[in-house]
Amino acid sequence: MPATAGRQGASARGRAGRRSGPARWYSVLWSSGKARFGIVVLGFFVLVAVFAPLIAPYDPYDSAFDPTLPVSWSHPLGTTPQGFDVFSQFVYGTRLSLLVGLFGGLFASAIAVAIGLVSGYFEGTAVDHVLSFVTNLALVVPVLPLMLVIVAYSETRGLWLLVFVIGITSWAGAARTKRAQIISLRSRDFVTAARFSGASPLKIVFREIMPNMTSLIAAGFIAAATGAIVAEAGLSFLGFSDPTQISWGQMLEQANANGALVQGLWVWLLVPGLALAVLITALAFVNFGVDLLSNPHLRED
Repeated sequence: MPATAGRQGASARGRAGRRSGPARWYSVLWSSGKARFGIVVLGFFVLVAVFAPLIAPYDPYDSAFDPTLPVSWSHPLGTTPQGFDVFSQFVYGTRLSLLVGLFGGLFASAIAVAIGLVSGYFEGTAVDHVLSFVTNLALVVPVLPLMLVIVAYSETRGLWLLVFVIGITSWAGAARTKRAQIISLRSRDFVTAARFSGASPLKIVFREIMPNMTSLIAAGFIAAATGAIVAEAGLSFLGFSDPTQISWGQMLEQANANGALVQGLWVWLLVPGLALAVLITALAFVNFGVDLLSNPHLRED
């Protein structure tokens, strides 16, 4: 009996310890109403992109329908003056918009992490001077004209060109932020212990310091992904996209070029614009949840 009671007491103490221990990252995110809303909305758009062939009633490139049909059960958002189904184009356009955000955010974040962390760790050295000069140069160069020039003089257009252009023009601000953060971390005891153990500088930067900046890197990625989605929509609206690929920005460009409001096709213009606004808002709310991971004082009761 005493042994059984002891085991039960230990089990109860273990459960209490787990309850009172530090919250897991997904619990912190889900505990915030704003982050929860952002995750649900983002998950909805991801599901739409993944299951686009099952959701879209028609081929988005099929122009066999009557032009400028109104909203109906067979065409939930009507048709374009060229005979395309607007709802099918909207569903498939979700894919390109999300892919540009994903890969553009990853590319820009990778550049920012590599340059920012290395520059901050070697603060005051020639390596830092060179990387800081490149970063400052990237900050002062006008981003939009540079993007337009690169895309305009490119022989091919498409997803990967947009990812490349967005990545190389949007990393500098995040790199400065990460440089400042690593400067404050490199004097910590675990970094000093890694130096005394003989670890190389790159190993210290990417295996010792970078894991302690996970929330900052995640927040930077979400911000970069948001900027990539907005940049793709802007470039497409200005006519610098691949006309053979459908995105929300390309839909806005086509709607504007064909005078959607004049012809009464306001849904063609409203739906992709509203979807962009909702998606960007959702990403901002998710980013707020990521901030809770790095700053416990922001967490809600």
